[in-house]
Amino acid sequence: MSDRHQQLRLVEALLFASAEPLDEATLKAQLPEDADLPTLMGELAQLYANRGVHLVAVGKKWAMRTAPDLAALLRSEKAVPKKLNRATLETLAVIAYHQPITRPEIEEIRGVSLSRGSLETLLEAGWIRPGRRKEGPGRPLTWVTTEGFLDHFGLASTKDLPGVEELRAAGLLDKRPAISAYGAALSEEQIAEGEAAAEAAREEAESRAESLEASLEKLEEGGEESARPLQRED
Repeated sequence: MSDRHQQLRLVEALLFASAEPLDEATLKAQLPEDADLPTLMGELAQLYANRGVHLVAVGKKWAMRTAPDLAALLRSEKAVPKKLNRATLETLAVIAYHQPITRPEIEEIRGVSLSRGSLETLLEAGWIRPGRRKEGPGRPLTWVTTEGFLDHFGLASTKDLPGVEELRAAGLLDKRPAISAYGAALSEEQIAEGEAAAEAAREEAESRAESLEASLEKLEEGGEESARPLQRED
């Protein structure tokens, strides 16, 4: 094997092994002093001219790059599903069980204002869509689930959703009537008993909510293979 051929192989190996383009000084440092680098680079460029990778100049540096005509064929896309946050998951559950439902009705059921991000996330996922307008003042827009929602969660229809009773137990589907205190004169003992009962109910609801969240997340994971990418979180 001639020295020239060995030098050509060495330059080739250096370029392939480097993650970044190499300048001539770096290449010369690995070659004999009498090596003709410009000639070697020209010969190497000609050698790779019709191959899957080309030797290209990047400013004053050199690098091996994919042939331009093959770049499109090597491009790949991968859907990366993201887990829904708690607020968006609750919103989806309310829509699924109460559809068609308006935004104010969703807020009334959940007991909190609905952030714009929750609906946008579900829209981008293709899991909900606008439904018909409800008859009444202002004719508010309703929301319903889509076939994409059923497909993602592996459901034949909304009848296959987790039991409504489990969602009710977590307080996601029931409206809690406000306690009216008009004209009520409660004793300190009654107030204390009421506070204790409320605290116990709150702890029980939190426990059930955690159980529900785990159940819905498990259902979500069952459809991950067909999941679509989400772009925003609440």
